[in-house]
Amino acid sequence: MKKILTFIFLIGIISGCSGEQESSNSADAEYKTYKWRLVTSWPKNYPGLGMAPERIADLVEEMSNGQMQITVYGAGEQVPAFGVFDAVSSGSHQMGHSGGYFWKGKVPAAQFFTSVPFGLTADEINAWVNRGGGLELWREIY
Repeated sequence: MKKILTFIFLIGIISGCSGEQESSNSADAEYKTYKWRLVTSWPKNYPGLGMAPERIADLVEEMSNGQMQITVYGAGEQVPAFGVFDAVSSGSHQMGHSGGYFWKGKVPAAQFFTSVPFGLTADEINAWVNRGGGLELWREIY
């Protein structure tokens, strides 16, 4: 459960809730359907990293009673594997699932927010982000 919450937190930070939402023609705001696109750096349904976005998309749709629908695109389906950061930053896609280690040339400090290949453990990074000032730095660089 902790990993799922961490994943949701990371997606929220990375996406920055950018882009426009598509909604149905319903007059009541409570019945609007939001359709977001999530692009990843991994092949769709790739064991491990590629399956998590699908799971999250299904959970979000279920928990929102179908009002929030997230379509997941694997690497190369909408953007290249290394184009996720640019797609979300530009607003062409609302969400991204990738790794900060791919963005060294764009955001050098992004390296601090990943544990692969030689960074902090998951517990250490969570402690730093939540209690050690990491979240403030993360918000500043993005």
